[in-house]
Amino acid sequence: DVKHNHLKLKPAFFSKDSCYLPPLRYPATCTFKGSLESEKYQYIIHGGKTPNNELSDKIYVMSVACKNNKKVTFHCTEKDLVGDVPEARYGHSIDVVYSRGKSMGVIFGGRSYIPPAQRTTEKWNSVADCLPHIFLVDFEFGCSTSYILPELQDGLSFHVSIARNDTIYILGGHSLANNVRPANLYRIRVDLPLGSPDVNCTVLPGGISVSSAILTQTNNDEFVVVGGYQLENQKRMVCNTISFEDNKIEIREMETPDWTPDIKHSKIWFGNNMGNGTVFLGIPGDNKQAASETFYFYLLKCTEDDVNEDQKTFINSQTSTEDPGDSTPFEDSEEFCFSAEATSFDGDDEFDTYNEDDEEDESITGYWITCCPTCDVDINTWVPFYSTELNKPAMIYCSHGAGHWVHAQCMDLAERTLIQLSEGSNKYYCNEHVEIAKALQTPKRVLPLKKPPL
Repeated sequence: DVKHNHLKLKPAFFSKDSCYLPPLRYPATCTFKGSLESEKYQYIIHGGKTPNNELSDKIYVMSVACKNNKKVTFHCTEKDLVGDVPEARYGHSIDVVYSRGKSMGVIFGGRSYIPPAQRTTEKWNSVADCLPHIFLVDFEFGCSTSYILPELQDGLSFHVSIARNDTIYILGGHSLANNVRPANLYRIRVDLPLGSPDVNCTVLPGGISVSSAILTQTNNDEFVVVGGYQLENQKRMVCNTISFEDNKIEIREMETPDWTPDIKHSKIWFGNNMGNGTVFLGIPGDNKQAASETFYFYLLKCTEDDVNEDQKTFINSQTSTEDPGDSTPFEDSEEFCFSAEATSFDGDDEFDTYNEDDEEDESITGYWITCCPTCDVDINTWVPFYSTELNKPAMIYCSHGAGHWVHAQCMDLAERTLIQLSEGSNKYYCNEHVEIAKALQTPKRVLPLKKPPL
């Protein structure tokens, strides 16, 4: 979530009955609803590179199991496919079409390793274009069927796909065999009658040459294509508007955003759609700087009112796990993936609004309390004070009356005293009740000694 020019990350967890989801690079992702009338979304993830540089052929289905202001819990299951199972790949697309009250997933394009018989030590990680087949996947039963269309002659990867009802538009992409980015524009229509599906493809004029572009939707009938590459090491700085009217598609150039000098001079950029016509862009920091692995992030608003608005910059604290030069530049725009629907399940809640109902029941431990009039422990800025503290401030139990919890830091307890009280059975009384104490009492407040940093 981005508010007031600050990027905020919301913790996400998986339910206990979820399957293992490895961190994948360049998978194909999409959102799925059981029907057009349904409001519950599922997230479909297929393929991608695994951490050990292998390619995945698995398909995962994710949904939100629980959500509150503090965290989101996902439920993830692995879907087994039968029939014409797509080979392991990356850089492809997956979309969902809806026809005659039914839905079907469509997988197209991507790259895969060369066949095992052709792999040698020197060419072990060499990849090739996947065959230009269309795969229809039934998410309910896990059936997959491939279709060969004469209009699709060359394999493509890192293309743009737009799904509208029963039609998918394939735009641009990169052909590894020819090392070109042809100005493709295909319209693939899927009809789902009671019998076998009917798939046909039409080649349309007016395509654009681009790979790894980012697509964002500004209204029901209009999309904007941002970023990408027109050559292997040359970014495509022009943006295009894609409009639909009466099943006709029109692609036209739009006014070029006022790119910052950092974006203009960077060889690599990546990002994805954040919904509502907003694109999230990232570029690597200058390697000459001390923090050479810093990334700079920008927001580009593509709506009509804000198309000329300057990008807003963010600096993140996440570091890269590899040298950006090790990756093929035109593959890096698939690095991050966002979805507008991820924030629309339970209403427009605020990420930074604290709601005590979202916390676990802490009536017994009472960690986040005001333990005394001079308590200065802030739940938003607290940092470890004792070596025994992990993610919550250390507390000790006052034996006065029914008893209550107090922060050891506020009571000026030495760490050895804190450990002694935690392990032993001595009674303890806080500063407010020290006059009635008949056992161990709170030490007098003294100025802390300045300790040199380790």
